[in-house]
Amino acid sequence: MAASKCTRLNGALTRQLLESVDSVLFDCDGVIWRGDQAIPGAPEVIKTLKKNGKRVFYVTNNSSKTRQMYADKLGKLGFDATEDEVFGTAYCAAIYLKTVCKVEGKVYLIGSNAMGQELEKMGIQQVGVGPDPISGVQIDWANVPLDNEVQAVLVGFDEHFSYMKLNRALQYLCNPECQFVGTNTDNRLPLEGGKAVPGTGCLLRAVETAAQRQAQVVGKPSNFMFDCVARQFGLNPDRCLMVGDRLDTDIMLGSNCGLKTLLALTGVSTVADAEANQMSECPQRQKMVPDYYIDSIADILPALDA
Repeated sequence: MAASKCTRLNGALTRQLLESVDSVLFDCDGVIWRGDQAIPGAPEVIKTLKKNGKRVFYVTNNSSKTRQMYADKLGKLGFDATEDEVFGTAYCAAIYLKTVCKVEGKVYLIGSNAMGQELEKMGIQQVGVGPDPISGVQIDWANVPLDNEVQAVLVGFDEHFSYMKLNRALQYLCNPECQFVGTNTDNRLPLEGGKAVPGTGCLLRAVETAAQRQAQVVGKPSNFMFDCVARQFGLNPDRCLMVGDRLDTDIMLGSNCGLKTLLALTGVSTVADAEANQMSECPQRQKMVPDYYIDSIADILPALDA
């Protein structure tokens, strides 16, 4: 639609874009909320999109909450949302292990209670949630007791990540038949005030380095994340818009899956980042150039109300 990529969205162009799509996929943190506060105007945007007949989905790499927990948070912040509209990596990883890996045994989980709940909803047992303190010496670590029913290792965000968890994952993954899945590769989690903490990507890379194996990643920018939504709701990629604040996850997902893409400047990435990618000759960086950008998703409200 745009004459060139990385075009600022204005009123007339906004109406044209929205007429060209049936479904809108939103990242959450940095797009519709920041921390525990809704982006001003964002709930009204969602409500009006739905009123205008658009389907709306919430697509997040955060693995620390179940779909229901996200639906509850959305409701508290004033958003019109149901559990089946939420696609987080805890849920998508469970789908991947069930349908692609076809796991019939247990999963060794480096992750949260929420991830464990999503696995159990899929009929998959997990071991590993919670602290795993170290004891003994190196020979003991190399011979740590393992559950012989474990068929896969899943790595997500885990506030209890430790040397022993890293070691236990390595011991499981020494078996070449043990499958290896990660929720996402986000290295840093941005916080208010310019602060950040390490993200799941740091934990996943530690396990990959120790095991000398590469995980199958289900979260953005992996196609699998969109496939989960598309299969359940029969989405046509040509009629979908991906709205996000990160070029390396949200916008790249859209590029990988043939979706229209919109960068919201209320989160991580900037127009300068996008323009630098646009000037690059690297094919991967070209995938991190949005079709459009906007200061805030609230800025599309006038076009919706017109």
